[in-house]
Amino acid sequence: MVAVVLAAACSGDDATIGSPAPTTIANVGTDSVPGDSVPPALDVEAGKPFPADRCEANKAAGTITYLSSFDFAASASIVDVLVAESKGYFDELCLDVELTASFSVQNYPLIAANDAQFSSGGSFSEMVDFAGANDAGFVALAVEGRTGIDALITKDGEVPTIADVEGTTIGVKGELTPSVRAMLAAQGFVAEEDYTTVLLEGFDPLVHIEVPDIVGFPGYKSNEPLQLEAADVPFKLYDPSEFGIPGSFGVLYTNLTFLQEHPTAAQDFMRASMRGLADAIDDPEAAAQIAVDAINANGNALFLSPEGEIARWGVESQLVGETATPETPLGLPLMDLLTDEVTAYAAVGLFGGVVPVIESMVDASVLDGVYADDGTLIWPAE
Repeated sequence: MVAVVLAAACSGDDATIGSPAPTTIANVGTDSVPGDSVPPALDVEAGKPFPADRCEANKAAGTITYLSSFDFAASASIVDVLVAESKGYFDELCLDVELTASFSVQNYPLIAANDAQFSSGGSFSEMVDFAGANDAGFVALAVEGRTGIDALITKDGEVPTIADVEGTTIGVKGELTPSVRAMLAAQGFVAEEDYTTVLLEGFDPLVHIEVPDIVGFPGYKSNEPLQLEAADVPFKLYDPSEFGIPGSFGVLYTNLTFLQEHPTAAQDFMRASMRGLADAIDDPEAAAQIAVDAINANGNALFLSPEGEIARWGVESQLVGETATPETPLGLPLMDLLTDEVTAYAAVGLFGGVVPVIESMVDASVLDGVYADDGTLIWPAE
């Protein structure tokens, strides 16, 4: 798994994709996002010394705690931070960063309380959902994956077309993932009426593919399909993005308190992470090895393998990298795509069936300020 699936249950099953909810809700507990409020005198210039006053401002932020979303897996919004730490990029920007292995859904209350300052979210919709649940001012500063990462994996020959899901049972690890649910809703299927779900134990797709009485289960394009292929187990994959379902993955977010109180530290954390992301895309195997080393140093409680992490980041690095352009550089949140995502998911019952107002939950200006006009990262002299 790339991230733990959404804990919140979906409702409003009679909705269909493309039919927006009638009302909207605002992000609870926030006023406005300050954006890049850094004084011009503290601006970072490419190839020039890092401003001394900015360095002092970053030190004043104290220890910045980052919580990962699935151990230290080689996944978007985790591996980039690991690479940045490994290569000393945070240190170069006068940041004291502490990395802690964790799980996505456990982190939201800690970020809300500013007990930790940055975390990795499984998707933008996941962050938005937990924003309401935690009465918190979460702010996404990077959305690295601009498509959904989840898909429906079905047993070979049992679901010839997506329409054949009707009347079947799907295994789930907690809840049906949002993109898959939206894909099925687009076919006119209502959960627990046109198809049913049952809970699966554990996370092993080789075990799940053998479970009787289910036709398949949701998984992540960078994980379960690769394990099945490596074991020569045939299957059929239904990718929601191929059915026009929007999505995202690899979200780096903070809280409004930290962003307002320490704007230079917040921006430079992202600057270092985006340099780590670029390095990780340029050399995926080296980045995956950094993740493997971190996993092993942390005890590898999930028994993640080097081969699996190399394969995971091999897929995700391509998905992240292929959408980057000089106009839309790595990680930059794109409001139109995020709006499409939350609208589609509200239509199938997420967020209580109400489209959230997301403007206060995203601050693209932070990353806008770390990239030059040609899309290159602004980095001081080393």
